[in-house]
Amino acid sequence: MKAAVIRETGDASVLKVEPDFPTPTLGANQVIVKNEFAGINFIDTYHRKGLYARDLPFVGGQEGGGTVAALSDEASAAGIKIGDRVAYSVLGTYSEYTAVPVAKLLPVPDEIGLDVATSCVVQGLTAHYLTTSAHADLIKPGEWCLIHGVAGGTCQWAAQMAKLRGFKVIGTAPKGKRDIAEPLGCDELILLDEVEGTSYEDYESVDVAARIKEVTGGAGVKCVIDGIGKATVDISIDALAQRGIFVSFGNASGAVPAFPVLRLIGKSAYVTRPKLLDYVVTREELVWRANEIFGWLKEGKLKVAVDTCFSLDQAAEGHIYLEAGKSKGKVLYKIE
Repeated sequence: MKAAVIRETGDASVLKVEPDFPTPTLGANQVIVKNEFAGINFIDTYHRKGLYARDLPFVGGQEGGGTVAALSDEASAAGIKIGDRVAYSVLGTYSEYTAVPVAKLLPVPDEIGLDVATSCVVQGLTAHYLTTSAHADLIKPGEWCLIHGVAGGTCQWAAQMAKLRGFKVIGTAPKGKRDIAEPLGCDELILLDEVEGTSYEDYESVDVAARIKEVTGGAGVKCVIDGIGKATVDISIDALAQRGIFVSFGNASGAVPAFPVLRLIGKSAYVTRPKLLDYVVTREELVWRANEIFGWLKEGKLKVAVDTCFSLDQAAEGHIYLEAGKSKGKVLYKIE
């Protein structure tokens, strides 16, 4: 089968499309999915670079959507049928076929396109746990939440979900993506200049912490959702209210450097560095999160922007596009 494979870590050029990579075999409690889409996420670039170590070689990706092409006896007994439309998250989705445990499958409602459903699996579920669970209920409806990079993929979802949860939202975004950020419904939107030669926000172009104090009457925010990383860690900590929580979930600008825990004492603040897998531990939790997202989509309460579809033959170009900060929504591979 065709697959985008990493045999050595490095820049996007190490992501090579191979036409004859072994097709996965069907195991017990599994189905084989013929992929139509694979999501491109920042975590895929961390795997490719070696920031998050993987055994080499490996097929990239961990977000897919398509139709069931083969199924085990256990899958058949669970009511799954050949041709069912499904989305899922397992490692190795940059490929024509993926073996997927039955417990990881999400049936896709007829009203939702497979491209949108595929977008839900990592970014949508990540935004869901960030706005429902990772803050440990330290923020309540009516309180302020700061979300960095709301014009990007995951945090477009997060800004909308935070509003659905009843939080007041301050979002940051680059001026060049104003058209994406403004319709999300943030109560306050802080627009920043772009770093020269990129589409990324320049967090030194505006005194974001001072603006947040002004907006919140000096109190600060009860929760910060930060996928930017190195460029925003100081802003995020400084923006917190008393007993607020800094939720650091990504490294778009580089990994967050180590800092002394004593730095949190001024506001008795909390910090967490969560990951999606710890918030979909059981089948029940996975389905609950997915059903809530699909429900919002069907009701029109949640809007999803699919920015660009690359062909799998353009594997490296997809990573380059994402890492350059050019996306205004979800970036996918279309697998044909």
